[in-house]
Amino acid sequence: MTNPTQRRLLTVHAHPDDEASKGAATVAKNKADGGRSVLVCCTGGEEGSILNEAMNRPEIVENLAEVRRQELALATKVIGYDDVVMLGYRDSGMPDSEANARSDCFHRADLDEAVGRLVAVIRRERPHVVITYSDDQKGYQHPDHIKVHEISVPAFERAGDPEAYPDLGEPWQPLKLYYCEWSRRRIESRHQAFLELGLESPYDEGWFERRPNDERITTRVPIRDYFEARTEGLRAHATQVDPESSFWFGLPFEVDRDTYPFDDYHLAKSLVETELPEDDVFAGIAGLER
Repeated sequence: MTNPTQRRLLTVHAHPDDEASKGAATVAKNKADGGRSVLVCCTGGEEGSILNEAMNRPEIVENLAEVRRQELALATKVIGYDDVVMLGYRDSGMPDSEANARSDCFHRADLDEAVGRLVAVIRRERPHVVITYSDDQKGYQHPDHIKVHEISVPAFERAGDPEAYPDLGEPWQPLKLYYCEWSRRRIESRHQAFLELGLESPYDEGWFERRPNDERITTRVPIRDYFEARTEGLRAHATQVDPESSFWFGLPFEVDRDTYPFDDYHLAKSLVETELPEDDVFAGIAGLER
C-alpha cells in the first residue's frame, strides 16, 4: 500500500551500475527527504565487461549475472532505493554482437510486451515522477539504452489509460517524465579541476568534439550533500568499475563533490505547472493525496 503523502520516484535503467552513474544522488536526496524510490533494471547485465582486474577471476566470469545482481543489491542499498524491480530481459550487448542476436535480449523484445511490463510496475508503485533515458543518445548508442527510452515514453502515457493493458492493475498517471542528461558544463568543470591539480584529465579532445546538450537541461538538482551516494554506489559494482579509474575517482572526493554538485535532467513531459529552470524533480507537484 503506497503512502499517499510520500513523494514517489521511479527510475528506469538498462543494466546494473547505470543506476549508480546516473542520478544516484537525486535518489539519495529523495530518501533523505522521506520519499520513496524504486529502480526498474531492464536487464541483468550479462554482457558487461569486467573492468576491474582484481575481479577478473574464473568463478566471477562464470557467474557474472549472479555477481552483478549481488552488486546491484549492495549499490541500491547504499544509494537509498527502497525496492528494485528486474524487468526480466537479457543484456543485448553491443550492435552486431552474438548477444545482440539472441531472441531473449532486451533489444529484440516485443515492444508492446515490454511496455506492458513497465506499465504494470508503474501502476503498482504509483510514482509521481519517472526518470529514464533521453531521446538523444548519439553519444552512446547502446541498444539497451535506446530500448529503455522506447518503452518508457509509452509506458508513462499508457499507465493512466484504463483502456490500455486493462489486466495489469488499476490505472495510475505519473505527473512528470524526465530524461537523464550529461552536460558539457560538468565535463568542462571536471576537466579544469584535473588540470588545476596537476593531474592528467581523462577527458580527451573527443569529449569536447561532441555536440553540447546543455540547452536541453531544464532541471539541475543540487546534490552536493548526497554526492557520496554516487561514488559508493559505483564502488559497489566491483566488476564493472575499476577503483583506480581516473574517470570516476581521479579527483579527491571533496574536490569532485564541489566541482559540479548537480544532477542534470530534461523535463520531457509534465502534467503539472512548473517554472523552468527547476532545482527539484518534484517541483510543481503539491497535494500528493491522489
